[in-house]
Amino acid sequence: MQAFLKGPASISTKPVAAKEKSAAGSSGEGKRTKPIPWVEKYRPKNVDEVAFQDEVVAVLKKSLEGADLPNLLFYGPPGTGKTSTILAAARELFGPDLFRQRVLELNASDERGIQVIREKVKAFAQLTASGSRSDGKMCPPFKIVILDEADSMTSAAQAALRRTMEKESKTTRFCLICNYISRIIEPLTSRCSKFRFKPLSDSIQQQRLLDVSEKEHVKISNEAVSYLVKVSEGDLRKAITFLQSATRLMGGKEITEKIITEIAGVIPKETIDELLLGCQSGSFEKLETLAKNLINEGFAVAQLVNQLHDTVVESEEYSDKQKSAIVEKLAEVDKCLADGADEFLQLMSLCALVMQQLTQN
Repeated sequence: MQAFLKGPASISTKPVAAKEKSAAGSSGEGKRTKPIPWVEKYRPKNVDEVAFQDEVVAVLKKSLEGADLPNLLFYGPPGTGKTSTILAAARELFGPDLFRQRVLELNASDERGIQVIREKVKAFAQLTASGSRSDGKMCPPFKIVILDEADSMTSAAQAALRRTMEKESKTTRFCLICNYISRIIEPLTSRCSKFRFKPLSDSIQQQRLLDVSEKEHVKISNEAVSYLVKVSEGDLRKAITFLQSATRLMGGKEITEKIITEIAGVIPKETIDELLLGCQSGSFEKLETLAKNLINEGFAVAQLVNQLHDTVVESEEYSDKQKSAIVEKLAEVDKCLADGADEFLQLMSLCALVMQQLTQN
């Protein structure tokens, strides 16, 4: 009986093993062709690849040569390469093997209250680090703590950090990254070397976007690239994300300005011109219909405020007095929208004032 039971078991195990092997093989193949967002795929791998931030790159390269790094504070607009720069520098310092052990990265999405600073960061900072790498190169005897979006940390957490910075200076370097340096407390800024990241120039962005397009075999006209740069406002991360979205949408066809306008949520120039013509007509009913259509189309009024500001300021049709009144109202509407006011009411309030200014002539 036992022999009978053993027989089928031994037979049945072989196909199962074969199945497991084939499953493992297929999952391994799946892992190899794992799609990565282009923003991560084309993130700079070393300090030399960082675009446009010459002063920061020069200082970091000198620091990397001597393996001596001060505490750093990077600030500037989003998408200009702050996080990419410090991660690239850390990879060059520690190599791929030690990178995970030597770098602690805390983002705004992580818990970073006073308790975490006192416990997690302090515990990591107190660990000692050896000065050797597996590939035989020299390695600095310190670790790096990267605090991304540091301006969203509470003042109490920042205050707790300053003492840790001083006490653990032999074993740890800190890199704070933020958009607004004014939100970092004075004791922290005085302990760091400050570097301002400038918004990327149009030519640099265009070059990077063309490089990505070429590597990914994307068909895109030069006019569309220029428009993509304009829409992203110096944020290269946003520009690459829009490019990837547009590529997925078009499925191999050429990307045009119209597609980028759709993807980026930008309000078409014709729609804004139509709204301004409605204001000039003096008909409140017509204006109300245009405003309702704009809201029903799903356009954001905050986006309209930004674009209307540029249109009004650059226009030569309006007097300085009209411009100042409209721009002041745009600021009020922007503040109300940020506080959560109703979009349609704010849009009507704005259009009513624009109509009043334009029909006074």
